[in-house]
Amino acid sequence: MKQPAFVAFLAIITLGAAIAAPPNLMLILSDDHRHDFLGFHPDAPEWLETPNLDQLAAGGAHLANAFVSTSLCSPSRASVLTGQYMHHHRVVDNQRPVPEGTMFFPQYLQKAGYHTAFIGKWHMGHDDDSPRPGFDHWVSFEGQGEYFDPTLNINGKQKPFKGYLTDILTDQALDWFENQRPKDKPFLLYLSYKAVHYPFTPSSRHHGRYQDKPIPYPETMANTEENYASQSNWIRERRYGIHGIDHMETGAFDKDPVPSFDNLYWRFCETVHGLDENIGRVMKTFEPIQKDTVTLYMGDNGFALGEHGFYDKRDAFEASIRVPMIAHAPGRIAPNTSIAHMVQNIDLAPTLLDFADVKVPDGAPKMDGQSFTPLLRGQSMPDWRKHILYEYHWEWNFPAMPTCLAIRTDRFKYIYYHGVWDRNGFYDLQTDPHERHNLIQIPAYQEQIEALREQLFTELAESGGMTMPLRPPKGVQFYDRKLRR
Repeated sequence: MKQPAFVAFLAIITLGAAIAAPPNLMLILSDDHRHDFLGFHPDAPEWLETPNLDQLAAGGAHLANAFVSTSLCSPSRASVLTGQYMHHHRVVDNQRPVPEGTMFFPQYLQKAGYHTAFIGKWHMGHDDDSPRPGFDHWVSFEGQGEYFDPTLNINGKQKPFKGYLTDILTDQALDWFENQRPKDKPFLLYLSYKAVHYPFTPSSRHHGRYQDKPIPYPETMANTEENYASQSNWIRERRYGIHGIDHMETGAFDKDPVPSFDNLYWRFCETVHGLDENIGRVMKTFEPIQKDTVTLYMGDNGFALGEHGFYDKRDAFEASIRVPMIAHAPGRIAPNTSIAHMVQNIDLAPTLLDFADVKVPDGAPKMDGQSFTPLLRGQSMPDWRKHILYEYHWEWNFPAMPTCLAIRTDRFKYIYYHGVWDRNGFYDLQTDPHERHNLIQIPAYQEQIEALREQLFTELAESGGMTMPLRPPKGVQFYDRKLRR
């Protein structure tokens, strides 16, 4: 008579062990994907198609207020891997390699028994595609890579491919999943796409898909006195620089035969659609193990498409610092979860480690981010951050964009521009979500401005963020190329 009870006890133990088993982890990172260019987003172009990302969000959580701590490829990616602000990991631009001794969160997963794979764009140490610490399987390429016919470094060996890079990286991920990963270990797959990085380049099958679709031009795009009267002078001037719509690298966007802004916009959307299509391929292949897998999707930075006359990132405006973020984990995250809390790229590493129940060892470099797994599980976090910090340092090859440091709360944003004789920025995001009116000189806001300024510099000083990371210029700088020809 005792046997059924014993069998039931064993079943309970077995079930508990299954539930407690560490989940597989998948981090999908894209490049230059705006936070609002998702088909389900209320601000997306009505004709943009991202059915797979829409489905991923419907089956899990959409983190509607996700931000980066630096809106630039390499610094943001280093923050994802380390959980640290730029001033701690010291990857401050797209050329500098990762400092020796830097710890990446996959290294902790490796030590805990995870099999780890990196596939895609690395970009830290621009010309070096060699395998990096923390990964058992490695597929990458030098620098930004090429959209067509790339050469990939596969575990230290170079191999040329024919075709479209986004498709090829997905093929590599699926081949690893089906044929190369050990089946007796939990895994981390870090799938890092180049798409949709400028120059926006869709596959041939998608090129022209959105041609002539109506474009919802941003209200701050027009070169009017109303749009620039209160803004810093550099903002209007930048629209004529290399990342401005009245320069477009070769000339004003509305003059033939220069590619038009409209074409730029349509190609961006077509590249997003192709990215979504490939994410759908991944999710379909991984479907049998989705209940055992935590998937996080994020863009490495935002991207302006006409806002303030820009087409780029780097600055601290919303289009630049906000990113898409989706979390999916059946049984761990309820479907149709919407999270309004402000999260950042520095939070991804501690969150993934938390899901895996892996602790950062004593004596290891401290992470600036924190796990948001309780938010994903629907739990209250009253002590969650009330503001985010942002930092970007001037690059000699793109001198039109000054160093900027910013602090953003749910309602207000203060931006400090270092090294320019110009006004700083202060915006009320509740009444002016498009940051059209700079309130920095309005007397009624001086108390809030001073409080945020004090908090910004106090926190930077306390964490070592006040040291300027200068590096020698390489070759002829952008602003004197013509003079030195």
